Amino acid sequence: MGAVQCPYVLGSVVVTSTKPQGHRPAKTSRIELRATEDDRDLLDRAAAALGTDRSSFLLAQGRLAAQRVLADRQHFLLDEGAQQEWERINSRRARSLPGLTRLLERPSPFAPSAVDQHQP
Repeated sequence: MGAVQCPYVLGSVVVTSTKPQGHRPAKTSRIELRATEDDRDLLDRAAAALGTDRSSFLLAQGRLAAQRVLADRQHFLLDEGAQQEWERINSRRARSLPGLTRLLERPSPFAPSAVDQHQP
């Protein structure tokens, strides 16, 4: 059963690309950052443990961190059954919430006319 991609996140994130596998765009932008010697040494040890250089390590790990931060704003994966349940729930008619309706019909306490009335 294949996964269905939706524009929200739930669980793990899958990043897909239309570029051919092995395609590497030219790196034309420079990113500089300042770090303590301890941080630099830690990053170097981690990069070496993965058999890569500091720049490649930082870029790869930075991309992963950025994708995780943005994931809940971009993607979520559902199997076919969960996708059908999602569609069923979201196609239901919205229920009536009289209290919310009354609240939204009230004038805003932040509107200029409401603020002017409360000032001495």
